[in-house]
Amino acid sequence: MIEYPKYKKVLFCTDFSENADYAFEFAYGIAKRDEGLLYILHVIPGNPQELLIEKVLPEGIKETMNRVIEKDVDTKYKKHYAEKIRDGILFKVITKFGRADEEIIGFAQKEKVDLIVIGTHGETGIERVFFGSVAEKVFRRSPFPVFLIPCRKKREYLYSKI
Repeated sequence: MIEYPKYKKVLFCTDFSENADYAFEFAYGIAKRDEGLLYILHVIPGNPQELLIEKVLPEGIKETMNRVIEKDVDTKYKKHYAEKIRDGILFKVITKFGRADEEIIGFAQKEKVDLIVIGTHGETGIERVFFGSVAEKVFRRSPFPVFLIPCRKKREYLYSKI
């Protein structure tokens, strides 16, 4: 009999969307099954105009804005995930600032995770051509296994056609 790998460090990446919440169910289930540590990571995109903003705004405003953003993110962590975690599952929430795919890969390398779980948005057409997706970039660059969770609505739509 083949034994499946144990995922002792599961990195779940979220943007707090409906599909991220769906992907959380998979990450949580894996961490629970393997009695692993569940990292819940959100990356706040960097502002390309950051240097200009720092010059225009009074000193200290950027730090105040970051604290407000982090407080909002903490509230979202609690609402979307922390309140759902049961059975003594160990978890840590992490907030990073920067480019999502780079921060996700960098964190995964630093913590030596066993698995990255991330939802897709199912973007198509011009939006996908110009922006790509974070999930795709992580999948292509990651030296770790990546569990991509497709959009629940797309799946439900396909099942309704059968």
